[in-house]
Amino acid sequence: MTITSALRIGRTMLAAALALSCACGQPARAADDDSGPFWASLRKDQANMRVGPGRDYRISWIYVRGGVPVKVLRAREGWVLVEDQDGARGWMLTQFVTRKVHTGVVKGGPAEIRENKDGSGRLLWRAAPGVVGRLGDCAGGWCKVDIDGRQGFVSQTAMWGAGAP
Repeated sequence: MTITSALRIGRTMLAAALALSCACGQPARAADDDSGPFWASLRKDQANMRVGPGRDYRISWIYVRGGVPVKVLRAREGWVLVEDQDGARGWMLTQFVTRKVHTGVVKGGPAEIRENKDGSGRLLWRAAPGVVGRLGDCAGGWCKVDIDGRQGFVSQTAMWGAGAP
């Protein structure tokens, strides 16, 4: 066997190995990524955001308030890549987030909480920036909100976590 023949066989084996590894890895990535971006809330009062998807990666943020909304960008082997309302991105264990509770946080200035689902009716109160509320259905640019047991309707644009992620 010549050196040229050995190189061709080596290249062929390498190409086959790469094709096989790509073919085997693709379904796992597709299954992880098919959750797409979605809203979630922090499940625990303390949650670590890491720079990578593993416990060996450094912690970039420690959240100390449960219920805070996050945008889940993708999932990977028990970890989710999240973004918070300030734009910070990092990885969290899936056990720290839940899709069952949909919350939003008041952004910008104070948000007016109104009596009716179309934003009409009397002003019930104003919620300060940073206040977290449990969101209900959103329609016509207004969302039902429950903040510590007080309910009303808030403009979808006033809440980070409302609308499409």
